[in-house]
Amino acid sequence: MHNNPLPILSVRPIRALVDEPFKVLVENLGPGSPVTLHSLHLSEDGDHWEAFGHYVSSQWGTVSVVDDFSFGGTYSGKEPMGLLWSQRPVPGGRRDLRLRKMNVTTPMPVHISVYSGHLTGGFQDRVPLASVLTERWYMAPGVKRVSVKEGNILGTLFIPPGPGPFPGLLDMWGGGGGLVEYRAALLASHGYVTFALSYLSATQAPVDKTLFESVFNMIKTHPQVIPDKVGIFGLSLGTLITLFLAVESKVVRPACCVCVSGTHSFIRDKGSTLTLSHDMLGDYSKVRVDENNHVIWHDITLPISTDFSRKLDLSKLNCPLMLVSGTDDQNVAAVEAAEDMAQMIHAAGKDHLLTKLVYPGAGHLIEPPFAPHCRFSRFINKGEKLTLLWGGHTKPHSDAQEDSWKKILAFLQMHLYSSSCPRARM
Repeated sequence: MHNNPLPILSVRPIRALVDEPFKVLVENLGPGSPVTLHSLHLSEDGDHWEAFGHYVSSQWGTVSVVDDFSFGGTYSGKEPMGLLWSQRPVPGGRRDLRLRKMNVTTPMPVHISVYSGHLTGGFQDRVPLASVLTERWYMAPGVKRVSVKEGNILGTLFIPPGPGPFPGLLDMWGGGGGLVEYRAALLASHGYVTFALSYLSATQAPVDKTLFESVFNMIKTHPQVIPDKVGIFGLSLGTLITLFLAVESKVVRPACCVCVSGTHSFIRDKGSTLTLSHDMLGDYSKVRVDENNHVIWHDITLPISTDFSRKLDLSKLNCPLMLVSGTDDQNVAAVEAAEDMAQMIHAAGKDHLLTKLVYPGAGHLIEPPFAPHCRFSRFINKGEKLTLLWGGHTKPHSDAQEDSWKKILAFLQMHLYSSSCPRARM
């Protein structure tokens, strides 16, 4: 008697950056065998996340996730990275979660397994035919992580390997506050000295405008940074700060800016502080909730004011700007804001400075690629716990994350590494 050969599961590369695709291949199956490919990640918060796809092996007894179709599961069709972007909390665990890496010096471990048959649950009670542990990293080998606490500056500096000098980036997240490092670590892995800034917390409001100018200057004068090649990257509320610095600051001269899911609408202060209060950012009587009691903030800045004292004047823009937004953003009227900004930029004859990306079906949290789509999650607003609806539909949102990241990296390459960058025509 001959024993059937054991299935062989391979994942290449087994250790990679989070934005790097992998190839999952199963061999030594019987022809036409139904199998389930399953991914499992245990988050730093102790929550299990999973995704799975249903496949049928070829006449040669193989399944290639890159080449073959999933006939069901958390994703369907030919989706090489569906085992990552369609991950969701395992049923029975905590709800309303968002998967975010806290300690970027450690990898995200993901178990990839293959099971016999087309399963939809109970994976923990079954023995897989084969299993492989992969590592997904935000920090490439050699990237240095430096904690910074100087005066009112709090954040983390990530420095690429090598002597440099490198272009620099100031990286700012949104109204959730705190220190968020993972995007900055990934940008440093792509060759940018990147500073992740903590600028907002429960105790921080208002914020000193000079904080951002001081941080920008700190990056610009770093010995491993090219002084005139420093950009700014903002998401959500970070977009507002980015745009403020680009068009209002007399000190900051960014080489380029990337703004994801943000707006330019707010009431400007006359003093030395930028008050990031919600009262300033919109009309909270326009807050809605959906049938699941998820809070929708989309309408609070609508309609976009025609009063230039209530929004930033983008006709003053003097550096290349990329605006990224999704049509199903339920948190910020980012598409409408981008259109209004584009009109101001056009009227000023500066169309050459603007790159506008609008993604149908994408939500607010447009993250680096292959991160699981988060449609809603817990949020603390003025001490009140609520569940915010971020929006987006999993497949188009995930496509938007992958496409926008490629275009963001190309945009940064062009304007921070190239010697000829378009500036505003005087």
